[in-house]
Amino acid sequence: LKQRITVTSGLHQLGATFLQNGSALLETLRQPYQAHFNMHRHPRITPAVFQVSITGPFVPAGVAGANDTPSRRRIFGSLPEKSETEADARRILASLARRAYRRPVTDEDLQRPLRLFNEARDESGFDAGIELGLAAILVSPQFLFRVERDPPGAAPATAYRIGDVELASRLSFFLWSSIPDDPLLDLAERGELKRAEVLEQQVRRMLADERSQALATNFAGQWLHLRNLESYTPDLRLFPDFDDNLRQAFRRETELLVASVIREDRSVLDLIKSDDTYLNERLAKHYGIPHIYGSRFRRVALDASSHRGGLLRHGSVLAVTSYANRTSPVIRGKWILENIIGMPTPPPPADVPALKDNTVAANLSIRERLSAHRENAACAVCHQRLDPPGFALENFDAVGRWREYEDDKPVDATGGLPDGTELVGVDGLEAALLKHPEWFETTLTEKLLTFALGRGVEYYDAPAVRKIVHQARTGHDRFSSLVVGIVQSVPFQMRSTEVAVPPVE
Repeated sequence: LKQRITVTSGLHQLGATFLQNGSALLETLRQPYQAHFNMHRHPRITPAVFQVSITGPFVPAGVAGANDTPSRRRIFGSLPEKSETEADARRILASLARRAYRRPVTDEDLQRPLRLFNEARDESGFDAGIELGLAAILVSPQFLFRVERDPPGAAPATAYRIGDVELASRLSFFLWSSIPDDPLLDLAERGELKRAEVLEQQVRRMLADERSQALATNFAGQWLHLRNLESYTPDLRLFPDFDDNLRQAFRRETELLVASVIREDRSVLDLIKSDDTYLNERLAKHYGIPHIYGSRFRRVALDASSHRGGLLRHGSVLAVTSYANRTSPVIRGKWILENIIGMPTPPPPADVPALKDNTVAANLSIRERLSAHRENAACAVCHQRLDPPGFALENFDAVGRWREYEDDKPVDATGGLPDGTELVGVDGLEAALLKHPEWFETTLTEKLLTFALGRGVEYYDAPAVRKIVHQARTGHDRFSSLVVGIVQSVPFQMRSTEVAVPPVE
C-alpha cells in the first residue's frame, strides 16, 4: 500500500493502524508485531502492520526550491541555475565516476555515460540525462567490483606493493564498507597516502567518522555470529517472553558496545570485561535491570549484581550459541575457543550420534549428559577442550537470562581452559582471559585482518600478526593501535600476481 500525503515543514509524528478490524476481539492488546519469522505462516494470524517506510519529499513542479534538495546538490554540485550544457554534464559525471570507480577517470570511462546523457536530455531534459548517465556508472563493473590491476610486465607469482589508489579503496572498504571520500582519494592521487604518518592520520580520522559504524555492524555481525540471530527461534513454550523486539535489542546492544570501543578508541579488552552496556526498556526488563524506560538505547553503568558487561554476558552471544530448548556448552565452548582465544577445533567425526533427549536423559543435567558423551573415546579428544569453557556460561539460559537453578537443581558453572586453568562461572572466565590478554588480542587481530583482506589468515601471515599485537600492547591495547598496525602491515599493503597455469593439451 502506497499513500502520498501533504505535510508542512517541521517535526511530525507519523503512525499507521487499521481503520477497521472486525475479526479481532476488542480486548486485543495493540502492540508491535513480534514475530517476523512467522509472518504469513499461520493462516489465522491476526493482521498487523509489519513495516512503514517514509520517502520524500516530493516537491511539485513550479514550487520554489523544487530542484534544491540535499541529494541533488550532492550529485550536481555547485551548478549555476541556468547552466545545463554538455560541458556541465561532463563535469558532473566525471566527478561521480571518480568517486564510484575510486580512481582518476579517463575519456573512455565517460563515453557511455555521456552518450546516454545526450539521448535522455534530448527527450526529457537535463536532469533526466544526468540520471541515466549516473545509472550507467552504477551498473559498470568498475563500480560493482573492486579491481586491483597487476603492474605492467609483472612476472607470475611476484609480490608487489599496491598503489595508493588501491590502498585507498582497501582502507575505505575496511573501515567504512564503502567507497573512499574525496580527502582520501586526493591523497591517493597525489601519491601521499602510503606515507606512514599520513596513513595513520587517515585511519584515525576515518575511525572517528560516523561512517565507521559500518565496521561495528558488519565486522561484529561476522565475527560474533550476530547474523545468526535472525534465524534463532527459541521454543516459545519454554521461553514465551521472547519476541522480535528482544532479538533486535540483543544485536543492537552488542553493536553499540563494539561501536563505542571503536569511536572512543577504548582498550579492546573492554570487549571482554566492561562496567557498562547499552540497554533499552525491553532488554533491561529481560536482564532484570530496573529503572530503564523507553525504546531508546542508552549507556548504563552496571554493578556486579546485574551479571552484565562484556561480550560473554550479552544475550546476542548467549542466544546464538544455544539450541532452541536448552543451552549448549559445546557450542559455547567452541565459540569461545574460536572467537576469543583463537584455538580452532576440528569438525566432529561424521558418525558421532547426537545427545539423546529421551525420558531418561531428561532427568540428567546437560553436564551429566555430556559426561556420558565423553565416554566415547572419539568424542573425548575434542570435548575435553570444548566443554569446559562452555560450562562457565551455564548460569545463562538459552535466551541469555541469569539463573541459579536449572530444573530445581543448582547450576554447576565450574569450567576450565585448554591450558589447564580451572575457573568458576563467567567471572572466573573473564579473569582467566584477562591474565592472558595476548590470546584475545591475537584472535581479534586475525579476525580484523580476515575482514580487511577478504580472505582467511594463513601461516605466512603469522609474523605480521605478532608485530601488530606487539605494537598494540605498547599503545595500551587501543582499538586504533590494532587498525593502524593492520593497514601498515605487509598483508594489507602487498599483493601477489597470479600463478601462471600451463595450458591443458
